[in-house]
Amino acid sequence: MNALKTTMLLAALTGLLLFFGQMLGGNQGLVVAFGLAVVLNFGSYFFSDRIVLRLYRAQEVTEAEAPRLYAIVARLTQKARMPMPRVFRIPTDTPNAFATGRSPKHAVVAATDGILRLLSEEELEGVMAHELAHVQNRDILISSVVATLAGAIAMLASMVRWGAIFGGFGGRGSDDRSNVFAALAMAIVAPIIALLIQLAVSRTREFQADASGARLAGNPRALASALRRIHAGIQTRPLAATPGREASAHLFIANPFRGRTFVNLFSTHPPLEERVARLDAML
Repeated sequence: MNALKTTMLLAALTGLLLFFGQMLGGNQGLVVAFGLAVVLNFGSYFFSDRIVLRLYRAQEVTEAEAPRLYAIVARLTQKARMPMPRVFRIPTDTPNAFATGRSPKHAVVAATDGILRLLSEEELEGVMAHELAHVQNRDILISSVVATLAGAIAMLASMVRWGAIFGGFGGRGSDDRSNVFAALAMAIVAPIIALLIQLAVSRTREFQADASGARLAGNPRALASALRRIHAGIQTRPLAATPGREASAHLFIANPFRGRTFVNLFSTHPPLEERVARLDAML
């Protein structure tokens, strides 16, 4: 069901891009915007792991340095028949974890010092299973595709706005003025719609990773318990928010910034209660 929803959201985003591109001026504007978006997101796809690890000062650990975490990841990857990813620890008391990497062969999993101290063995296994599910489900690739489409729409919208400012949409007739107003309205609304779809895809992938991770670990109740404890821990020990860090919030198992979300539509993660309810329904 979650995979179908992701496909439908991607189709909606693609349809919005095609419609907006044609409205702007045919295939030429569409191709230019899409090409620019591909170039801008290329680096993110291939180097996102290095960027985010440096952003959080993550340190790679060996089996001797983090035996508990390493053993859990090794056990889960063997069970999932995946290559062993590189394992990192993040020096912060905020309880959280994330996975990144463009494929299972280039995967990275990271856990904070806070989550290693907070969770039990079963809870930590559920969290790591969730993160490995992201890798197994190719969520980095999906998020890169979504970002490319949303980025192209934002660029097309910017082109429309500048075109309207410099009189690029016709003369002084009433029909021309109507076209300008319609184009400006679309230029404002389309990026918002694209952002909402992008965030909806992110939330859908979290539900999918919860379900896949719970099945991999074989313990939905432990993952549900871990999510509750992580959420409570973030409320008392949130990460310091910066523009760069906020852009990577979707990578974590829970949004690491307290009070950064005003409504669910603009959240990178589903509500805690709904995630827990879905996991409880698996029992």
